[in-house]
Amino acid sequence: MTGPTWRLPAEWEPQAAILLAWPHAGTDWAGQLPQVEDTYLALLAAITRFEPALVIVADAALESRVRGLLPTAAITGSRVRFVQADYDDTWLRDSGPITLVAADQFRLNDFRFTGWGGKFAASRDDRLVGALFARGRFRHSEHRVIEFALEGGAIDSDGAGSVLTTYRCLRQRHPTLDRPALQQALAGFLAADRVLILESGELQGDDTDAHIDTLARFAARDAIVFQACTDQRDCHFAPLQAMQAELAALRTQAGAPYRLHALPWPQPIHAADGRRLAAGYANFLIVNGAVLLPTYGDPADALAAQVLASAFPDRQIVPVPARALIEQNGSLHCLTMQLPQGVLHE
Repeated sequence: MTGPTWRLPAEWEPQAAILLAWPHAGTDWAGQLPQVEDTYLALLAAITRFEPALVIVADAALESRVRGLLPTAAITGSRVRFVQADYDDTWLRDSGPITLVAADQFRLNDFRFTGWGGKFAASRDDRLVGALFARGRFRHSEHRVIEFALEGGAIDSDGAGSVLTTYRCLRQRHPTLDRPALQQALAGFLAADRVLILESGELQGDDTDAHIDTLARFAARDAIVFQACTDQRDCHFAPLQAMQAELAALRTQAGAPYRLHALPWPQPIHAADGRRLAAGYANFLIVNGAVLLPTYGDPADALAAQVLASAFPDRQIVPVPARALIEQNGSLHCLTMQLPQGVLHE
């Protein structure tokens, strides 16, 4: 008798909820907590227009505080639910579960989270998936611990066996593995038929070593949205042009070129200390019926919304201000992890 046929669903497939963790004074957000909490409230309001949110809080005191910040309707309507667990930081895309599905069964893949290759302390984040599983929130699920470093932001799936990633990130995490070995490992862990690896592309200010979710994302099984750069004076121009050429050379499983949607390039944004921040539009979040777009108060925001509307014609495009988030080198997608429909107890 054969076992279940597992697959990694695409982000646009039906979701049970969006998982995120609330910032607090013990996280890296301490220095800008009021601004970031305002951003979280805007993000949560956008998410709960379309589906529930499952919010991780460090303790009962933080849960009480967050409840006090939210509209009463969000609480009484069960659009926002809470679970208590310990965490180092709030980048749930990278420390949350990467969930495979097989009919009505679910596998919570729990990869090693190393703080992006040892850049930051991450021992509590590395235990987070196990802690959530122990809380009993998941149904028809198994918890699978995998001794292989991988973050959710490093991969993107079309739901039909193709996974997109970057060599720079994988190589940094696993310097002893060559390209074929990396492809074989990911294909096995993610139940993928093929792993497409990009060589080029990275945003300044991104400390993830070129996560794919800052660069290029599947919009359909035959379409990819990517971050372009048209400013020849910008240091990103050459690497993003090279990435665009790589994407144009890729083929779908049917052998056709992908339909490519180029996102506009925002003006450079710098922190107060002069750091170039990783402002881009590829870090959007897909939810049930909508796409949440990170915005920066830039004229390119409106054009980015038009591009996403073309790439996702059946979804609303909802802008969410993300300027405060890029101070810590991430945006909407980095903060969140979708949970497939059926995986949560109602």
